[in-house]
Amino acid sequence: MTPAPESGAEEDREQEKDYERAGLAGRLTPGTSPALLLVDPARAYVDPACPLYAGAGAEGAAEAMRGLLSLARRAGIPVIVTRVVLRPDGSDGGVFYRKVPSLRAFVEGSPYADFIEGLAPTAAELTVTKQYPSAFFGTTLSTYLTSHGIDTLLIAGLTTSGCVRATALDAMQHGFVPVVVEEAVGDRDAGVHAANLFDIRHKIGEVWRMGEAAEYLSRAGS
Repeated sequence: MTPAPESGAEEDREQEKDYERAGLAGRLTPGTSPALLLVDPARAYVDPACPLYAGAGAEGAAEAMRGLLSLARRAGIPVIVTRVVLRPDGSDGGVFYRKVPSLRAFVEGSPYADFIEGLAPTAAELTVTKQYPSAFFGTTLSTYLTSHGIDTLLIAGLTTSGCVRATALDAMQHGFVPVVVEEAVGDRDAGVHAANLFDIRHKIGEVWRMGEAAEYLSRAGS
């Protein structure tokens, strides 16, 4: 990756300081009962033939998700995987479907709606089917998490600016600590990806590197 110009790095540091002065840099302490949430690991984002193909960012995130999923399973941490499935006419997608016509990639029976290889849930893991960006909207996810005593969500998936961000925001609003794993989320544009991670880190939840997430899973599973 090409390093950012020094002026850009200085600008980033000033931005961080500005957010800290504004009281927008609080830290959330994760709890001791986490779950891993994979948001929409769908073929649509990694298949160049699909309009929703998100390029190298999505492909790299998929590889990191496989590693994270393996760690969670070894630690015995609950795993939840979301998928988007729409009626053939998109009527259950409402305004969202009208705004984003490429969501037709997720109509029932479309191969693009299938899980990316290696990221499908097992029969014992929860699959949440949704029609809108947030994994919480119109689903029973919050009820499931509460009934299982979950206090923290490690979030990975696609895409950073869409369903990942919406899910992290709703997790916080429902009282769960959202932790987005940086390498395990991706977007079609690097700038958009970075901007959304910045917002999540300062206004919504925590953003961790893969190593930090791995250490946390190891402790939680012991």
